[in-house]
Amino acid sequence: MIRLDYLPDAKDIKIYQDDEIFRINTDTHLLGKFIDIHRKDVVLDIGTNTGALMLYASLFDPKRLVGIDINEKALEIAEKNMKLNNVKNYELIYADGNTFKLDEEVCVDKLFNAAYGNIVLEINEEDLYLLDGYSYKVAGKTIEGPSILVRGEMISLNQLYTSFESTLEQVFPTKAKEVKDKIETINFITTGQRAKSSSSIVAPKVFIPAFPGTNCEYDSARAFERAGAKTSVKVFKNLTYKDIEESIETIVNEIKSSQIIMLPGGFSAGDEPDGSGKFIATVFRNPKIAEALNEFLTKQDGLMLGICNGFQALIKLGLVPYGEVRECTVDAPTLTYNNIGRHQAKVVTTRIASNKSPWLAETEVGDIHKIAISHGEGKFVANEEVFKQLLENGQIATQYVDLNGEATYDIEFNPNGSYFAVEGITSADGRVFGKMGHSERIGEYVMKNIIGETDQKIFESGVNYFK
Repeated sequence: MIRLDYLPDAKDIKIYQDDEIFRINTDTHLLGKFIDIHRKDVVLDIGTNTGALMLYASLFDPKRLVGIDINEKALEIAEKNMKLNNVKNYELIYADGNTFKLDEEVCVDKLFNAAYGNIVLEINEEDLYLLDGYSYKVAGKTIEGPSILVRGEMISLNQLYTSFESTLEQVFPTKAKEVKDKIETINFITTGQRAKSSSSIVAPKVFIPAFPGTNCEYDSARAFERAGAKTSVKVFKNLTYKDIEESIETIVNEIKSSQIIMLPGGFSAGDEPDGSGKFIATVFRNPKIAEALNEFLTKQDGLMLGICNGFQALIKLGLVPYGEVRECTVDAPTLTYNNIGRHQAKVVTTRIASNKSPWLAETEVGDIHKIAISHGEGKFVANEEVFKQLLENGQIATQYVDLNGEATYDIEFNPNGSYFAVEGITSADGRVFGKMGHSERIGEYVMKNIIGETDQKIFESGVNYFK
């Protein structure tokens, strides 16, 4: 969505921004605040996006402004911004992916030598004067077609990519067996007033247990604190029998005094024995803890969230999709090893499939988010009967989707081969939510080079449930 905004520290300058392409961040702001440009200078902005830095530079009335980007839509908005602010003497250049022809004077033998600090720049031939006074060499020029031409030999870029990736494909596979089953992009829309807690609490307390191998408790705490909650991180100690007894009592007391329980990500007990999340699930099946947890969900109107390793624990406990601790049956959904047979760590695209859960109250069905994942066992598995139940109840919360926002089995977008592209599910009432993607890994200085929305507002939604 394109919206009109103002530049920080330059309120006289208006700027159109598109949240799906680029938003002014701290780097842009600081660069704009401290740049020093003279009237005879030519300003070259590589990766100009929507032209924010060029607008800052225009305040110095330079001789010429040149912006280069690979995103045509961003350049269209940059063009609007230049005209909106009556900027003169500017040029916007689209850098596409055409064939590269190596210059005859370039020594091929030196192409792969270390050249620390050197920069490869794509620029129009008529703009070479911008580099006057600098030490540079023309390496070649672009021509039509996705190839590289060297000494009369044409090499396809696709062929190069395939050759590069195939070298270690057997050791570190990037592809898995293609799944061609039909898949549905889910839309379960809840209308009317969103669910609220019967208790009104300004700053709800979040209990975050940290088990041996947990590694996301601090990120999770920060995310909740930014949303206005109080957090309590308690380490489960298991060095001695006495430590275990004391840890159990601590968990019981924390559950009784909290409004939200968060099971963070990590590799509890090294994902052993026999699968991830079992250590946490075993602890929460302790009779004292299970009783406190049952009261938490039935009498305290509490919320529960599990991310990655926490999701694995929730599903092994039966808390998702059933909303209570129960023994797992052969028909129960589960999370198992990724199709690719190894750990996956990347940024994926997810889509809100249902807004039934209080955890997703700040989103709309169809919202797209970029989320970090890091797991070896994230493949959601359920039989058709169970999946149909979850679908009808609006319990499929989020799905992995492709660039068109469609659910997919393509490993490029569905990193574990999850059935029906499921990334997260909820209990029937939506108060217990488990998901694989690390929604807590956000912040002012996190994923700044990722295009698209990264904040699912999960933590704000959980806190606002009690307000």
